[in-house]
Amino acid sequence: QVQLVESGGGLVQAGGSLRLSCAASGSIFSIGVMGWYRQAPGKQREVVARITGGGSTNYADSVKGRFTISRDNTKNTIYLQMNSLRPEDTAVYYCNALLSDSSRLTQNYWGQGTQVTVSS
Repeated sequence: QVQLVESGGGLVQAGGSLRLSCAASGSIFSIGVMGWYRQAPGKQREVVARITGGGSTNYADSVKGRFTISRDNTKNTIYLQMNSLRPEDTAVYYCNALLSDSSRLTQNYWGQGTQVTVSS
């Protein structure tokens, strides 16, 4: 059974940093695009950053220059390095992966979410 497990969330002061991790595990045939999304209270979920299997990246305008997404294909893991955090970055952050399992069924998978809270 395929799972995405996130870690690294927490409470930080404005201007601080956090690094989120997301590890995919289970009977995986292949993994394509992976990304980070977030949902703040009262708001819709939005894309934060995405990374292809080849390492190409895209970022939301609100995080460009502050956040960096990276990928370790040997560990089936992605990371989100978050610097210069602001209170408006407060949200539940979710990992997402387009993935084929051992039966070669391709699906969009979501992690359970990890809370990031930035105090002013």
